Amino acid sequence: MLDLRRRQFITLLGGAAVAWPLAARAQERMRKVGLLMGIESDPDARTRVKAFRQRLAELGWSEDRNTRIEVVWGAGDADHVMADAADLIRASPDVIVTNGPVPTTEVAKATSTIPVVFVQVPDPVDLGIVASLARPAGNITGFTHFEGTFAGKWLEALKDMAPQMRRVLLVTLAGHPALPGFLRTITGLESSSGVKATLAGVRNAAEVGRAIELPSPIAPTHRELIIALAARHRLPAIYPFRYFPEYGGLSSYGIDTVDAYRRAASYVDRILKGEKPGELPVQAPTKFELVINLKAAKSLGLELPPTLLARADEVIE
Repeated sequence: MLDLRRRQFITLLGGAAVAWPLAARAQERMRKVGLLMGIESDPDARTRVKAFRQRLAELGWSEDRNTRIEVVWGAGDADHVMADAADLIRASPDVIVTNGPVPTTEVAKATSTIPVVFVQVPDPVDLGIVASLARPAGNITGFTHFEGTFAGKWLEALKDMAPQMRRVLLVTLAGHPALPGFLRTITGLESSSGVKATLAGVRNAAEVGRAIELPSPIAPTHRELIIALAARHRLPAIYPFRYFPEYGGLSSYGIDTVDAYRRAASYVDRILKGEKPGELPVQAPTKFELVINLKAAKSLGLELPPTLLARADEVIE
């Protein structure tokens, strides 16, 4: 009789051990994560979103069980960023991820309570987005991609590719918040480099200039036009993202954007688990890559020095 009762107890206990985790999963609260991204037709943007989703899943946030990720596309159009930000905030997500300084600035204006993790924002202290890199304070933290001094690296690489260069055109979105920092760096190097910088602010395809491009929403939207204009006018150009030489541009020097989004997912994970964004330090990029397109160089009649090619992380034949 005792043995029978003991077997019944073990059977019941075993059944409860299976039932408890199922009940816990059933009660698990669905968390909402909003992404304010660029244009949906951009394959590189979709790759970054995919990497973000994959990393969140690795950290235990399943879209089938405890997380819903809402992507608001269209933030690449500067005229619609404010409306995009408002749409996302109305959905009351637990965390917002923003792509670039303009969307981040608009979200910062619209909410002081929803945690925000930004990606690809240069000099967030200078832009007034965070109080400091070590302790951002408030509801915002994230990952930088360039600072103003980075423009000097672009200029250096261009000089290596085209030593006779004496003038450089900086094409960027008119009114881009990061522009003053980049421009200060370039103009500060005029005397030592022997290169005169001219600014061209543009707002749409009709105004897109040529040659050098700064990281802004105008870039991914009109990348093919920018590359075509640089080729037509036989102008050496360096870009901030690798997809430009992949599409036929001469070169790029910048961060690994996919890695940045995987790292952003780790911050979203920590915030969803209770950490405050203002106590998470803003992080600088850890991966940089120089990419050179040899076909583009040949079409421009450039003889690239072996030392430059040796420094390149990738050379596209």
